[in-house]
Amino acid sequence: MSTLDVIKEENIASRIYFLRGQNVILDMDLAALYGVETKNLKQAVKRNPQRFPEDFMFVLNEKEIKLVLSLDFVPSKKHLGGSSPFAFTEQGVAMLSGILNSDRAIQVNIAIMRTFVQIRKLLSSQKDLAEKINKMEAKYDEQFKLVYTTLRQLILPEPRPRKRIGYKHYDEKKVPLTMNLA
Repeated sequence: MSTLDVIKEENIASRIYFLRGQNVILDMDLAALYGVETKNLKQAVKRNPQRFPEDFMFVLNEKEIKLVLSLDFVPSKKHLGGSSPFAFTEQGVAMLSGILNSDRAIQVNIAIMRTFVQIRKLLSSQKDLAEKINKMEAKYDEQFKLVYTTLRQLILPEPRPRKRIGYKHYDEKKVPLTMNLA
């Protein structure tokens, strides 16, 4: 697989999780993108702890590990590398560029940053759309109340009394009993 195949936005976006209220990428996914072993990536991070405060990188707890394992594309705990995985926020990935300095790492970091920006834009546009719909509903509900009422009446008309079908019993005074057939 070439570097260009690895750093396609779709490939990166599929590796981004939403944990602790943030978009993150796990160490095993970053290692695959960078073309290094997960243990080497973790070792580089552990050698530079001052670069990775908790809002840049955190260790997954058991509940988060179970959540990640429940996803189809992470088949077992073995694939997580044995020890608890690290989750890197956008800032943590940017900080990785300072310790991983290969050409591939630089290209991958640029692609990851662009993907994070695209995800942020997408989420923002969805929030804006939801707000606009809510405002429109509040504004136009009263105006369309009459329209909704009329439509409901057209769709579900009120039941009218039905005429009886079948044998009718008539008063003898109103209807003659014999008929002249001639």
